[in-house]
Amino acid sequence: MNKMAKYLTVFVLFAAASIVTVHAHCQVPCGIYDDQMRFHMMEEHVTTITKAMTQIEAGQNQNQTVRWVMTKEQHADEIIEIACQYFLAQRIKPGMDHYEENLKTLHEIIITSMKCKQTTDVANTTKLGELIHSLEHTYLGEKHQH
Repeated sequence: MNKMAKYLTVFVLFAAASIVTVHAHCQVPCGIYDDQMRFHMMEEHVTTITKAMTQIEAGQNQNQTVRWVMTKEQHADEIIEIACQYFLAQRIKPGMDHYEENLKTLHEIIITSMKCKQTTDVANTTKLGELIHSLEHTYLGEKHQH
């Protein structure tokens, strides 16, 4: 990718970031939660990010590259939104089993999602998938025992 294409990509990303809206689970005490669905959603986002990274690296035409970069950004933002607005704001509670471990893993999910936005290194999506699986195991494992 030449310098002009990189500058254009960065410009488009900043413009896209200012108009992207992410829909989260409501923050009213509705009592309607589907934890397993959120894990499936995050896994699907990881798959999409991985595909976007490989398409960007394939070096298609400039328009396609910009679309894949925007897609990668959007899906990483969706994971961050689920981690923050769903799990951290509503589901993870002080005193629950594995509270600190869940917090640590969610923080790592957020940081790794950010790294997915910054790079096309699929090692980040591999790590992200592993972190999501780890959270699913500790978080749901305890819920199923009660």
